[in-house]
Amino acid sequence: MNLTYSATVAYDGQKLELKPKGLTSTEKFYTDLAVTEIEGGRKFVLFIHVKSPIRLDRVHFEFFLKDEKVARVFSNGFQSWSESREFEPQESIPGLKGFAKGLLQNYGDYHFPQRNRGTQGIHSWSYTYLKDKPEGNPHLFASLNERTGYTYFEYDNTHKKLIVEKDCVGLELSNSYPVLEFVELRGKDNEVFDTWFKTAGIKAPKVEPAIGWTSWYHYYTNISEQVISSNLKAFQEHRPDIDIFQIDDGYQTRVGDWLSIQTNKFPRGMRALADDIHQAGFKAGLWLAPLVAEAKSELFAKHKDWFIKDEKGKFVSAGYNPMWSGKFYVLDVYHQEVRNYLRQVFKTVLFDWGYDMVKLDFLYAASILPRKDRTRGQVMYDAMEFLRSACANKIILGCGVPLGPSFGQVDYCRIGADIHLKWEHSFLKFLRNRERVSTIVALRSVLGRWQLNGRAFLNDPDVFILRKEKNKLTPTQQHTILTVNAILGRLIFTSDFLGDFQAEQHAEFLGATQWIHSEIEQVIQYGTRYLIRFTNQGNAYHAHVNLGDKPESIKLKKGSLELEPFETIVLMKN
Repeated sequence: MNLTYSATVAYDGQKLELKPKGLTSTEKFYTDLAVTEIEGGRKFVLFIHVKSPIRLDRVHFEFFLKDEKVARVFSNGFQSWSESREFEPQESIPGLKGFAKGLLQNYGDYHFPQRNRGTQGIHSWSYTYLKDKPEGNPHLFASLNERTGYTYFEYDNTHKKLIVEKDCVGLELSNSYPVLEFVELRGKDNEVFDTWFKTAGIKAPKVEPAIGWTSWYHYYTNISEQVISSNLKAFQEHRPDIDIFQIDDGYQTRVGDWLSIQTNKFPRGMRALADDIHQAGFKAGLWLAPLVAEAKSELFAKHKDWFIKDEKGKFVSAGYNPMWSGKFYVLDVYHQEVRNYLRQVFKTVLFDWGYDMVKLDFLYAASILPRKDRTRGQVMYDAMEFLRSACANKIILGCGVPLGPSFGQVDYCRIGADIHLKWEHSFLKFLRNRERVSTIVALRSVLGRWQLNGRAFLNDPDVFILRKEKNKLTPTQQHTILTVNAILGRLIFTSDFLGDFQAEQHAEFLGATQWIHSEIEQVIQYGTRYLIRFTNQGNAYHAHVNLGDKPESIKLKKGSLELEPFETIVLMKN
């Protein structure tokens, strides 16, 4: 059943209702709307051809759902850390607490205009889907072109419609513009997602699933050559089969000053550590946040003209980090000297120092502000295209990045929030921050974004923790994090010091990583309980996951099973 729809272009304070197909004309421009049948659904392409300059106010489609049952709506959050899950149709997405906006709003989409929050509206970026029941097949709506700007979806339960819109408020056009390109598809998860990426022309990533270590969740910025070397030795002794050993934040003197190393902590320099990692048989990874610099960095002090400002002439802050020097500011990715500087940074890190992979973080910062001739999404896509070029054929792990513009540009990508050393960060939850550090938010997004794996990039679900010290996660919670990450993720990292592991922890680490090559058939959400259907080495399995704090009863062919709070159980299908 094809849904009926309408399409509207608002410009220069006027509105134009478009014909269902073909050309619609005004004195200033004409539109060309093509709707074609494809496998499993339809493809929509809307061009605006300008005769004289115009300013866009809004471009959107409305699909009418009066005869369609909707039991679930998927919301893909704005960037890697943003909560992404299926919602019930009567739910809504809240806004930040008012007093938190100054510090937190630029991490997500809270500052975007015309975004409904706190009412009955569920919005999503780059793609969304509807289901008629929890275990039903998705009715997918997905963007084919984020190069021209972010595509925004909103489910309106009150009026029973789905809105498909381009984030283009204030865009000044003087040339032809492919304003919206998207698909509407029905079918099984793997069928519709395969069709989407094939139609978009996005090729599958070439990298392989990987297991490794990263310094962040144990040491944070308190790292040194001694810390890295002791962990490297422990991995050589206990897990010589890992793939990547990554050094995170803390080696540089300031964020932004990437080639200025803390020589008191790293006396031999970064090349020596890369050599050590290679000699151990692993790929070497290094963390950077290339599009921002902290307030006290030498880069910001010497090159303030490299940083973007708002309409009031104030430097644009991408956020506040107490582990740095407070606020951090955004580099202008179109400034030629910025590009020259970053190319030199990547040349040094990847070729002079010899690192094989860079984890590029806080990338959302590029698109906080639109330009007159570029939407936020266009700026983000241009930034990702530049970073891909600057890193040549080396491996990129994207993080803190809007996912649509990163499709096909990064090899691995974080698809969930940073985990917490507790199950939840109560204060950030109170602030209604969707990008918060939170274990449960991270797991919801890993379970929600599983279909992107192997199509857009390989999914990085963030780390697992098995250590007993320096965390407040229970053994059951730790097991759930490890199991979910191993089944659904393809970049499986820990930050634990393996030299402190007992035999049971080594066995759990080794046992869980057998799932890394699993093929996922379906993930079904029943409130706080999830069912993952998958195969591994020719065998079919069910994983039952309880993210709630109350027991859940599972009906099986032979009786039932009680799933304790935060517990995950994997059963072979029979």
